[in-house]
Amino acid sequence: MKKSRVFLLAVIVIFIAYSILVYQSSLTTYVDFAQAKSTKSAVQVKGSLATSKITQTEDGRAIAFVLRDDNGEEVTVIYHGVKPEGMEQAAGIVAIGKYANGQFQADKLLVKCPSKYQGSVKQ
Repeated sequence: MKKSRVFLLAVIVIFIAYSILVYQSSLTTYVDFAQAKSTKSAVQVKGSLATSKITQTEDGRAIAFVLRDDNGEEVTVIYHGVKPEGMEQAAGIVAIGKYANGQFQADKLLVKCPSKYQGSVKQ
């Protein structure tokens, strides 16, 4: 085999291995708060608002709210970003981030809005 073909094949194998590594590191798994507390990496916690109270932090750069996971555990979530529209009426919320200092620090929020077709079944 020519050296150029061996080199090209090696580059392709390295690219594929790097792509798999980057893909795996970008995955975040769904967990509850109990598991999030023992994990150092970013995770996704699915739940709903425990109360309708959503407040801005003292510095005004984040919002804070209490999220109840599927097991009923309630934890304060701090989200550094703009409050998603319709969050108070959300059917579900997914917070993506890490648990630290007794709070869940969310980098992203995914809000599942209630269906506008819910309850309007016609026969």
